[in-house]
Amino acid sequence: MSEINYAAMSDEALREYFLKHRDDESAFQAYLERRRSHPRQVITKVGDPDFDLKIERAIEQKLQARKHSNS
Repeated sequence: MSEINYAAMSDEALREYFLKHRDDESAFQAYLERRRSHPRQVITKVGDPDFDLKIERAIEQKLQARKHSNS
């Protein structure tokens, strides 16, 4: 069996590969490392009067981005 180059995969390709090969521990570790390497966006903070609105907007943006990437 040949070695798989996870580093050469896009984020989405690595995610899809891992979901199809859940028993591949190396793929799982590569996926986790990739996720940890991305900066995390702070959407809002507890106590923000617009907390619900900001969360809803972030969810909608994520859904739209996923919809566009799948079409």
